[in-house]
Amino acid sequence: MPHDDHFSHRIYRDRIVTVGTDTVVPISRAVNVSVEQPQVVAMCKKHDATISAIETLPSGGTRVVLMNSADAAKIIKAFGSKVLTGTVARTHWMRAV
Repeated sequence: MPHDDHFSHRIYRDRIVTVGTDTVVPISRAVNVSVEQPQVVAMCKKHDATISAIETLPSGGTRVVLMNSADAAKIIKAFGSKVLTGTVARTHWMRAV
């Protein structure tokens, strides 16, 4: 496949991938938002974004992992300012016995 530096640039330390001249897609499939799970599920359904995993954050809000980074980009754009940035506290997963 041909490679053109003008149209394809990867910056992994910043966790973004730029494709074309103006499209930025996050590498991470995980998105933290300051809304409850039902609203996240509804937004994902509205934007045809498939959920891989979802959990409620202890401090409020939801962490959702999408099936691919393109879906994550759609959800980040849809939630806008409701996207949480930085580190968030999460509940440790415990296996049921």
